[in-house]
Amino acid sequence: MKEKNKRESADDVVRQRRTGDPLGVNSEVGRKLKQYYDDLVSDEVPDRFAQLLAQLEQAEPSAKKG
Repeated sequence: MKEKNKRESADDVVRQRRTGDPLGVNSEVGRKLKQYYDDLVSDEVPDRFAQLLAQLEQAEPSAKKG
């Protein structure tokens, strides 16, 4: 079993050198995660959430004084 894993690892290294992709299979996972993150960041903040944040910001100065 160990010999098979070593051979697969060596094959991965060779494949990475040929393609110039240092992450190999993980590159696709990374691309999908980046795409998901970019989509998430570009979404607008819901109005109700923005209102709650504004209320929290207003409450903080009074909490610090007291």
